Amino acid sequence: MNALYSLLQYQFIQYAILAAIFASIISGIVGVIVVEKKMVMMTGGLAHVAFAGVGLGFFLNLPPIYGAFLLSLLFSWIMMMITKASSIQLDLLMGIFWSSGMALGVFFIALTPGYPPHLASYLFGNILAISRSDLNLMMVIALFILFIVVSCFPYWKAFLFDQEFTRIKGIKTVWMEFMLFTLIAMAVVALIKVTGIILSLALLTIPTAISAKGSPSLGGRMIWSAGIGMILCWGGLALSFLWNIPSGATIVLLSSGVFALVYAVKKGANSCNR
Repeated sequence: MNALYSLLQYQFIQYAILAAIFASIISGIVGVIVVEKKMVMMTGGLAHVAFAGVGLGFFLNLPPIYGAFLLSLLFSWIMMMITKASSIQLDLLMGIFWSSGMALGVFFIALTPGYPPHLASYLFGNILAISRSDLNLMMVIALFILFIVVSCFPYWKAFLFDQEFTRIKGIKTVWMEFMLFTLIAMAVVALIKVTGIILSLALLTIPTAISAKGSPSLGGRMIWSAGIGMILCWGGLALSFLWNIPSGATIVLLSSGVFALVYAVKKGANSCNR
């Protein structure tokens, strides 16, 4: 207990614990929405666009996370307008955004004067390197997402499960779609320093998949997903610190392992009940 208490005195550990809480709230809420709307691939496309924002931040000598935030929001709105105004397939659009985002990031970084920046923490995450400004941004995003979803929860429920009915009831689905794309972009940016651009999809989908049988209600699934995500983040953080291995990859591998275990247990239980 004394060793644990002394460890918690370090500021970077305190920041990492708080970052795990905010990341879990964000991924728990947005992850359920993304899975229900079948927008996982679109989220992956926005994650790679965020890399272009990181490169732009380095090029303009700005905090990279803020460059990722601005560019992700901009491209998410552009993506929404393209899908509304044209008949282009969403998966095709995602492929274009996916590759173009990474290419833009490489382009901006190549134009940045001096030595190329170290990008590992942005690509694969490093929760132990969370700064105060990163934490503040995550907190603001978490509170914003929580407020938007909780205050309009009945509308979100109707929009997710029956968009046509929502439109007939007079609810402006365009506004809901705008907010949906905005929330996804914000969630991706918030998870960059935890699991990285490449691995951010895992935190948005795996806790949601594990919590699928935890509660039949939408709100219950969000709470379960956030709680599971928090446990997985804390577990991955502890293992990465103890074994001196990358935190983002550890969180994702632990999450994948827990998902495989839960799936195997459920499969075995279903086989026994037959």
